[in-house]
This record gives sequence, C-alpha cells and structure tokens, in this order.
Amino acid sequence: MSVKRVHVAVGVIIRNQQILLAKRHGHLHQGGKWEFPGGKVESGEKVTDALVRELQEEIGITAITTSPFMTLSYDYPEKQVYLDIHLVTEFTGTECGAEGQEIGWFTVAQLVNLPFPDANKPIVDRITENSTITLA
Repeated sequence: MSVKRVHVAVGVIIRNQQILLAKRHGHLHQGGKWEFPGGKVESGEKVTDALVRELQEEIGITAITTSPFMTLSYDYPEKQVYLDIHLVTEFTGTECGAEGQEIGWFTVAQLVNLPFPDANKPIVDRITENSTITLA
C-alpha cells in the first residue's frame, strides 16, 4: 500500500515583529499543536492561489504579498506531506479562527517553547536561525 503525499501551501504570516499561528483541533492529526496556517493544494492549482484560498477559509485574511521561504517533505507513519512555505508580509482582513480554532500572535523567541507538529519543526528552526527574515 502506498502512502499518499499531500501537497500543502503554508503561510508564515508576519506583522509587527510577530508570527500568526493556529492551534490544530484536538481530533485532527497532530491535534492540539500550533501550526503555521495553510492547507492542501488542489490538483492543477498554483501554490500561491491555494495559499490565498486556504488563509481566507481558515483565518479570514487575504494574503497580498507573499514570497517563497522554503519547501520540505516530511513522512509521518500514516501520511506524507510536502510543505510549500511562503512568507506572508502583507494581508487584508482581520484574523480569526474561522473554523473555531484558537489563533495567536507570537514572537520568534516564543516559537521555540510551543508544541508544533513534527513537520513544522524545520520551519521553526529556519525562522529562529535566519536573521535575514524581516519581521515587518
């Protein structure tokens, strides 16, 4: 049996020296952990289009300015994910947990103490190690 690889568009949303995170619902895979918002890229969809769509659906914002940050593949025992991560430095709308999830703004220093899904840990590492990220 082959495990399906899920292509996911992920946003590292930056405002006022902080990064927006969403907490996964407890019943979901890797539930109860903080994550960078985003979602599945549909067949034939551009990553940036998927990111804009998912951020509107999940947290009620419209991404205006995005730039590629990193990509990574991660294999969980039950599924594989390919994360296409973009920095989101400009958006409109007011962020909210549109699907009932908790959301919050965190400093880079706070990220290292939060529980993240395993696949998000390399993103946290890159953010905390990368002094070239401008936290607008």
